[in-house]
Amino acid sequence: MTNNSNRWKFLFTACLVNFCTGSIYAWSVFAGPKAEQMSQLNNVLYTAGDLAIVFGLANAVGPLPMIFGGFINDRFGPGWLMTIGGLLIGSGLFLAGSASDLGSLILSYSLLFGLGLGLTYGATINTCVKLFPDRRGFAGGMATAFYGLCSVVLPPIAHLLTTNFGIQKSFEIVGAVCGAVICAGGLLSFIFVGKTSANPTANHAASGLSWREMIATKQFWKMLFFLCCGAVSGMMIISHSAGIAGKQVGLTTAMAATAVSYLALINTLGRVAAGTLSDRLGACQTLILSSVLTALGMALLLICGEGSVALFFAALTLVGFSFGSFMGIYPGFTAAAFGAKHNSVNYGIMFIGFALAGFFGPTAMWNIYSASGSYQQAFLAACALSLAGVLLTFLYRWAARKGQCAAI
Repeated sequence: MTNNSNRWKFLFTACLVNFCTGSIYAWSVFAGPKAEQMSQLNNVLYTAGDLAIVFGLANAVGPLPMIFGGFINDRFGPGWLMTIGGLLIGSGLFLAGSASDLGSLILSYSLLFGLGLGLTYGATINTCVKLFPDRRGFAGGMATAFYGLCSVVLPPIAHLLTTNFGIQKSFEIVGAVCGAVICAGGLLSFIFVGKTSANPTANHAASGLSWREMIATKQFWKMLFFLCCGAVSGMMIISHSAGIAGKQVGLTTAMAATAVSYLALINTLGRVAAGTLSDRLGACQTLILSSVLTALGMALLLICGEGSVALFFAALTLVGFSFGSFMGIYPGFTAAAFGAKHNSVNYGIMFIGFALAGFFGPTAMWNIYSASGSYQQAFLAACALSLAGVLLTFLYRWAARKGQCAAI
């Protein structure tokens, strides 16, 4: 059984590990230089938008290792998963630096890095939620916050690295550092928690639905669709924030990198604030507010033009905070709805919602821009989805009052 001190030590370790795992959010800074490198190597013009599928697939593969790793985590704890995940993340980033074509970039970044991300993220988040049954929103919010915090710090560093060392060395340096830190965190977790996550009784989480029982409920499908609605807007903006800043608002490359960092900072604050707030007000009430804020943020982006810097950053504030809310709340939301006993697997399945948003959001954003030369239609679609999420939340609360699902 994990004592109170060790659970806090693991939470601290998980935060550091997820800080390195969150390097995926710096993709919009790396994409441009990587496209230039590949264009030079192949004598074929690549743009950052052409590489959007790489980012989308990296997010899309996440649920697979989360689900598979969930079975291991529930039985043997997070140590092995974090260590293997660190090796995959480090090698994936390292190899992505020398990838010369789209296929090899997908293999290294989307597959290796994506698999490592899923293993590591699933192990840390679900173990934290199990270790803190009394503060699920806070624990989930903190662990996911550091996942997003990396892109507050990494974009300006990545800009300096690519300027001074080139894109290949930048990928290799980031891969070596992040891989080493994650592997070290995996080894420390053997000391702090051991097999605790395999023993839910020790964490007051002895009950819960299996994944088969969970997906048989209407509640699961409502929550999954709601997650897609809430996450797609954030994934659209995160993956294309630098492009929107430059092409629509007219910011310089350096200012665009600052906008990426600012979005990540707000995203991070949203995870902690919303996770803590959900412990007091409930997940549904907090997510209703988040969905409304997303819709408002997309409305602001619709009216942003060249030079509308204040409006642009206001929109980033609303969208970033709201996306962070979904990331911070949903691990504990899933455990509260279906029990913590099998949450490692259950949340891995629920995470499919994030994966779908991560794939279709950025891809749709680029396709719309390529076809029309504008992001406006994408902003409208994201706004509509956010409002649909608000409606779905009210339907969830109505079902809860009827006793058809958990009141959370």
